[in-house]
Amino acid sequence: MSRIRLLPEILASQVAAGEVVERPASVVKELVENSIDAGARKIEVNIRRGGISLVRVVDDGCGMDRDDALLSLERHATSKIRTSADLAAIATLGFRGEALPSIASVSRFRLTTREPTAVSGTEIIVAGGRIETVRDGGEAPGTQIEVRSIFYNLPARRKFLRAENTESRNIEHQVHLQAIGHPEIAFALVRDDRIALQLPAAANLLERIRDLHGPELVERLLPIEEPSAAAKIRIHGLIGQAGVSRQTRAQQLVFVNGRAIESPVLTAALREGYHTALMKGQFPVTFLFLDLDPAAVDVNVHPAKREVRFRDPAGVREAVVEAIRKTLESGRRDWQQQFQKPVPIPSVASPLAPQPQFVEPALNYVIPSRAEGDGLHKSPDAWPTESAIDVAKSSHQFQIIGILNKLYVLMENENGLVLVDQHAAHERILFEELRRRMEEQGVPSQRLLLAQTFELAPRDAEWVERNAATLQKMGIGIEAFGQNAFKIDSLPTFLNVSDPVEFMRKVIDGLKSASNGSSALRLGEDMIAKTVCRHAVKANDPLRYLEVEKLISDLLQCDLPYCCPHGRPTMIQISHGELEKKFGRKV
Repeated sequence: MSRIRLLPEILASQVAAGEVVERPASVVKELVENSIDAGARKIEVNIRRGGISLVRVVDDGCGMDRDDALLSLERHATSKIRTSADLAAIATLGFRGEALPSIASVSRFRLTTREPTAVSGTEIIVAGGRIETVRDGGEAPGTQIEVRSIFYNLPARRKFLRAENTESRNIEHQVHLQAIGHPEIAFALVRDDRIALQLPAAANLLERIRDLHGPELVERLLPIEEPSAAAKIRIHGLIGQAGVSRQTRAQQLVFVNGRAIESPVLTAALREGYHTALMKGQFPVTFLFLDLDPAAVDVNVHPAKREVRFRDPAGVREAVVEAIRKTLESGRRDWQQQFQKPVPIPSVASPLAPQPQFVEPALNYVIPSRAEGDGLHKSPDAWPTESAIDVAKSSHQFQIIGILNKLYVLMENENGLVLVDQHAAHERILFEELRRRMEEQGVPSQRLLLAQTFELAPRDAEWVERNAATLQKMGIGIEAFGQNAFKIDSLPTFLNVSDPVEFMRKVIDGLKSASNGSSALRLGEDMIAKTVCRHAVKANDPLRYLEVEKLISDLLQCDLPYCCPHGRPTMIQISHGELEKKFGRKV
């Protein structure tokens, strides 16, 4: 007797539903995506008990006639693809024809739909995958779908659902994603008969983010620069300034052709694009959009369509890395402009007019010597007199007030008060200077007392052979020493490495994960950061006025002046408005 049997249609649908419908948030995602594909300009999501009791999605899209409404409940029935060629170039959010029949098979399901020109619509009621009622409906044009008692006929699946509040949060996250991905559409979320979210159609992405996250975040976002029109990929959106980060990827949002996705390729590209602008263990804030030829991306690789596969992942990664870098560096101009407008000075001298005063330090100050060429020298000189300060102020665009706690430089600009961490600022200056020298001249190396040999996996060995010149430029002397074996006989002079072989393995892993367009010396930047940290001016190191002035001037000329090589901020702006609130002058 044969042991292999065909599954009943209802059971097959329930099995398929396990891949598409994980929880109520999955239902919301699939239904909202269908509404967007239908051309809706307004979408309302209504949930009860975290979507376990009810999920209702109402849109004003194109609607369906009765035949299409019935076909939409058949597995693999879709209006979005016709041939295998269409599958290779998908331009819509939905395409498989699995969502509605899968949802209907695990819930008490009701669909009402009506085309704008139709006199009446269609109402279909389904229970556990079986159609119970088909009749005329009188709803407004568009489509309304109700999903009640999800997994009522699969109690084992229902037990895996989380608390109602958790499920509600997951649904809210899905609505946020769709709202950010499609700011031109109005969204509403009603939770247990209370309005949880009301978003009118927005003119642009910036307006939508302001509605969702408030003006404080918007002020710290940078519009991403797009590649030339000839590029095969268009990158746009908003990303956080250097130093704006989160402890999770919750606000690291990426959209490909309007679809919110998760991609290891793009995650790595974001990390590399930010590079030293992020603290270790932090994640950037991004609202990143990639538009490319649908044939260049495969969205049919994950049951819930969360992941995609790029035809040219290296090209996509390079484009994202370059766009992030350019955008962060463009932020430098904004920082410099804050110091280009002169600070207003009272025209009439008054005993009450604010006058910058510098306290002359004790004569026993001794400035520690710094790295050669960094512009900070050993000297016991005091800060200049007020007349000398007035002359100095005419040579630059910022006004230095003094030093707080022998660490923070206090400055005044048009917007208010600026605090500069002298150690972090000097780290950034030294870091970029040393990196520039390394890229131009290569890294000086010193020979090891005893050469070290080690073996690699065949792929790693082949990679080392191809990139031997790059490693030599990094100051690493390495050469073949048999099949898949290598010998190290020199390392960079400024390194103190106890285990050259372990260090070499980390170097290889790091360079392999870097993009092709990265500098050959990018991997050495971690080593540079540690080196400059030891040589940079420290807290409690007193500086002369001219040294502080040069420190600020050099910082503003850096590629990324607003963070140290470890991602910590170098500058903090306190606006006039914030100061007025602190003193009760403004509510």
